[in-house]
Amino acid sequence: MRTLMRALLVTLASVAPALAADGSEMKGSTLLLILFLGFAALIIVFQFIPGLVLFVTMLKGLFTREPKKAAESVSEKRTK
Repeated sequence: MRTLMRALLVTLASVAPALAADGSEMKGSTLLLILFLGFAALIIVFQFIPGLVLFVTMLKGLFTREPKKAAESVSEKRTK
């Protein structure tokens, strides 16, 4: 048991400097990161445009009056 505890202590002590690394070796953004962020931005834009069109269409439908002739013609077709 004592040997196991010592082995665990040695392992944790040797790992501590690796866990404390701050990542300062990497400077700037890599090309892959820039491409990934650009692709994500394109997905957001291409999803936003149809959503905006649907929203404007919904607002038009809510705030415009439907012509009475269209409603009357539908009721006439049903009675025929």
